[in-house]
Amino acid sequence: MRGELMARRGKAPTGPDTGAVSTFVAVSAAALVILVGIVLDLGGRLRVIEQTDALAQEAARAGGQQLDEAALRDGRGYLVDEPRAREAVQAYLAGHHLTGEVDLHTPGVVSVTIDAHYDTSLLRLIRINTLPVRGTGKAVLVHGVTNEETG
Repeated sequence: MRGELMARRGKAPTGPDTGAVSTFVAVSAAALVILVGIVLDLGGRLRVIEQTDALAQEAARAGGQQLDEAALRDGRGYLVDEPRAREAVQAYLAGHHLTGEVDLHTPGVVSVTIDAHYDTSLLRLIRINTLPVRGTGKAVLVHGVTNEETG
C-alpha cells in the first residue's frame, strides 16, 4: 500500500483542470498590475491637479494685484488693469513653464485656467501615456479695514 501511495503522488495530474491554476495566477497577476497602475497613476494625477490649482490660484493673485490706478483716482472704485493683469498672469505661468487662459469678464475678478497633463508610470503598459489635468484659480479684489468690501 505504501508503494501504491508513492506511485500515485509522483504521477502528473490529468484531466480537464490541468493547468487551470497557472492560467488563473497569470490572469490575476496581470489584473493586479493594472489595478496597482490605476491606483498609482490616478493618485499621481490628483497630486498634479492640486499643484496646477495652486499655480492657477497664485497666477490669479498676481493678476489681481494689477490695479487700475486711473479708475481709483477717478473714483470708479477698485478695478483690475486688464492688460497688466494678463501680462502678470502669463509672466507667472511662464516662470513655471505653463500656459493658461485668463478670464477678466467679471469686474474685480481674475480667473485663470491651466490645461496640463500627467505622464503616467504604470498605465503606459496598456498604452495610456498621459492623463489630462485642469487647474483653476480665482482672485477677487476686496478692500476694507474691518470688513471686506467688493465695491
